[in-house]
Amino acid sequence: MKDTGFASVIWRKSTHSGGNSGQCVEVAALPGTVGIRDSKNPHRPALAVNPRAFGRLLHEIKMT
Repeated sequence: MKDTGFASVIWRKSTHSGGNSGQCVEVAALPGTVGIRDSKNPHRPALAVNPRAFGRLLHEIKMT
C-alpha cells in the first residue's frame, strides 16, 4: 500500500453504512483514480485503484 496524498480530498461513506459503529470503507474520487480507506483508521495509507477496477469490485460485492 502506498500513501498517495489523499489527505486533502473529500472522503465519503455509503448511505447504507448508517448504524454500523463506524466500521465501513470510505472512498474518494480523483481524476483517473478511486481512493479506498478504512474509516476506523483514516490516517493509515489508502489504496488507489483505477475506476474500472473499482467498478468490478462493486459489481462483485453486489453479487454476493
